[in-house]
Amino acid sequence: MRRALIFSVLLFYSLPLLAGLVNQLRNHPSPYLALHGEDPVAWQPWGEAALAAARAGNKLLFISSGYFACHWCHVMQRESYKSPQVAALLNQYFIPVKVDRELQPALDAHLIEFVRRTHGSAGWPLNVFLTPEGYPLVGLTYAPTESFMGILIKLQKLWQERAGELSETARSAALATAPGSQAPAAASIDAKALHTALLTMALAVGDDMEGGFGRQSRFPMAPQWSVLLDRLKVAPDERLKSLVELTLDRMADKGLRDHIGGGFFRYTVDPGWQTPHFEKMLYTQALLARLYLHAAETLRRPDYLAVARDTLDFTLAELQEADGGFIASLSAVDPQDVEGGGYLWTESQLEQALESDELQFARERWRLEGSSTTAGGWLPVIGSGVGELAEKHSVPPDRINEMEQRVKQKLLLARASRKHARDDKQLAAWNGLMLSALADGVGVIQDERYREAGQRLRDFLVASSWDGKRLLRARGPEGELGSASLEDYVYVAAGLRDWARLTGSREDLALAATLESEAWRRFFRDTGWQVTDNLMLPGIAVERAISDGPLPSPAALLIGMSLESEDPQRLSLAQQALQIGYQLASEQPLWYSTQVAASILSVSRTPVNAP
Repeated sequence: MRRALIFSVLLFYSLPLLAGLVNQLRNHPSPYLALHGEDPVAWQPWGEAALAAARAGNKLLFISSGYFACHWCHVMQRESYKSPQVAALLNQYFIPVKVDRELQPALDAHLIEFVRRTHGSAGWPLNVFLTPEGYPLVGLTYAPTESFMGILIKLQKLWQERAGELSETARSAALATAPGSQAPAAASIDAKALHTALLTMALAVGDDMEGGFGRQSRFPMAPQWSVLLDRLKVAPDERLKSLVELTLDRMADKGLRDHIGGGFFRYTVDPGWQTPHFEKMLYTQALLARLYLHAAETLRRPDYLAVARDTLDFTLAELQEADGGFIASLSAVDPQDVEGGGYLWTESQLEQALESDELQFARERWRLEGSSTTAGGWLPVIGSGVGELAEKHSVPPDRINEMEQRVKQKLLLARASRKHARDDKQLAAWNGLMLSALADGVGVIQDERYREAGQRLRDFLVASSWDGKRLLRARGPEGELGSASLEDYVYVAAGLRDWARLTGSREDLALAATLESEAWRRFFRDTGWQVTDNLMLPGIAVERAISDGPLPSPAALLIGMSLESEDPQRLSLAQQALQIGYQLASEQPLWYSTQVAASILSVSRTPVNAP
């Protein structure tokens, strides 16, 4: 079988390439796409030209979506997309398109949903074959080279023999899974029932041993925990309070957080929060900084303020650019292509960086002894607390804090040569989230550094992201990058609103209102939400509500902001959207927690004598 596969590959590899099909990504302003600019695969950028080429040649589109900080995206590039044999197959029989998911969030979400629906789970690298009409046919995530080549050969053979049948199957499947065209009947929103259902589901899904939701990998899920904190303010519940605190403690103390350099990783691959996937994303820092600021006040935990400050300080130091905007992420791999290499420590590295007393302190404080955390060495996690160490060694806590700062500085200097690469795209949506975080930071911590950074970020967003008529997803050296979606309009509007509450700026409030109105006009329809106003592909469904994931639902945030406005049109649209999404919020309240919060808010703001 293996010999037959190799023979087939060599046969295909010997065929001539189509004229004019060359890699278009060299020197692309997206760092992720530029990484693929030297691949032998003839990558095309996403757009009408790629769709037209597929239709003209009656070829399947191969869309591969990923992002700069993604470890397995780099692995598949190294194993498959650098391979001349794989490239020959893709170039000869498909139209290969490489997508930066952070620039095309609506397209990526559409394809993610297809793979999740057909495989049960999805992730990145995300690879989907589409018919020339644009309907998804087959999807997969990472696959080893031999397996991937086998899929290419089999799919091309099937397409040659049964193209018409496969096209109709893909089209029919897309139509069958689309939601109905009728909006659901109006129903009275039951705020008490929503609150009860949300708490019941959170306690059922929550892990009361390790915190978090589910029993597999651990994502921070900041939107859900933020809504649950708000619910605790209204209706205290000891079981929920314990689950929230357990989760926040685990996230702050274990492997999700970088205890030396600050900031949080994107998620952990295990349910115990021990081993992270080492990407550091801007949105993670923004959302978790806000969450810990919120929790410090709600739960009366001043130690959470230190976590929030540490996260904000890391973000300012490592992710903010000279123009005031913040970059998207730091890669999961170090300069030697080792996942997490910049954050892991071997015994020899520790001995070279620290004196003997400092090394002993590091071992006790961050569990840097015993069996290594990963194959690459130890990952620091909280071992002994400051008070515990002070008591054990009979010294004041201030002495422990001084030692910690000295050891951290030495370790940071020692790992400087292992810094992870930066994706310097500046995304409007994520910068909007960061503006909200800085506004909260100024309000709670009263640190003028955050005010200065927030004002620079506000100026960057107004000058670089808004052209007076429309919002840009991102801007590169040659102009606009990507396509602005619902989240861009909403997160930037929310950031400007939060900043205006701090500064009293009428100008920022006016621009926020304009962005909100544009978001309603561009993305809301009578039956729900369309996350992009630039569809291109058929079958991208209108969604009755948008769920919360690692990021909050932009639709629900827009509803909430509109409920607080004095604009009758936006208020009416918000009520209409709540009705359309009410059933989903009622049935799956935890995954639509921001929608639940907006629904409860709408009831509290409805006049008693309203019809």
